[in-house]
Amino acid sequence: MGDAVKTLSKHEKVQAIMDILDDLYPEIPVPLDHTDPYTLLVAVLLSAQCTDERVNQITPKLFAKANNPFDMVKMSIEEIQNIIRPCGLSPMKSKGIWHLSDMIIKQHDGKVPQDFTALEAMPAVGHKTASVVMSQAFGVPAFPVDTHIHRLMYRWGLSNGKSVEQTERDAKRLFPRERWNDLHLQIIFYGREYCPARGFSLDRCLITREFGRKSFINEVIKEQEKKKTLAAKKKAKPVKRKS
Repeated sequence: MGDAVKTLSKHEKVQAIMDILDDLYPEIPVPLDHTDPYTLLVAVLLSAQCTDERVNQITPKLFAKANNPFDMVKMSIEEIQNIIRPCGLSPMKSKGIWHLSDMIIKQHDGKVPQDFTALEAMPAVGHKTASVVMSQAFGVPAFPVDTHIHRLMYRWGLSNGKSVEQTERDAKRLFPRERWNDLHLQIIFYGREYCPARGFSLDRCLITREFGRKSFINEVIKEQEKKKTLAAKKKAKPVKRKS
């Protein structure tokens, strides 16, 4: 298990990880349903602390009423909030959607700007949201870091896990620029399927098993042994019979 990490250079390790991800995810669909940069921007904003599946259930209802900034500002913030409530954080998100739509009309001629600074200046739009829009709507190389990527980069020994900003810097340094847009989605898909935060299994996660951080692998093995010992003790414990 540890030999693979010792014998591979960082470059070889990164290449091996990319090869596995390419084998598992040759097709890379964008998880959030959208038709243009504006509907993607709104969908990404809604996805904060909400699953993509839930967002994809809600956006058709919202976009049926307003799929462009001009129609969105005709709605009240309360109307937007009532539709998006199932996505959570609806007071903040509804205000963000209305005000960024107003800003797009007044400052950008009704079009989502293809610019990091302009996007991040909008209400409720942070660096990660801007990165997703730049990469998925405009094809500009970016490496949006969500909780999955942050977790996996640490488990794989590719970043120290101290901050998402550091994880993004490390990802951009280690992976080829032309692969960033595909890779950030492939890593998200892999994290959901094979390397979850809860219910993690070393047997299922090939990349962590082969190339992972030794300290993390040791923690997992120790936890597995602990569970086995507790289960064995529970099984061996005599059952007290009622007299």
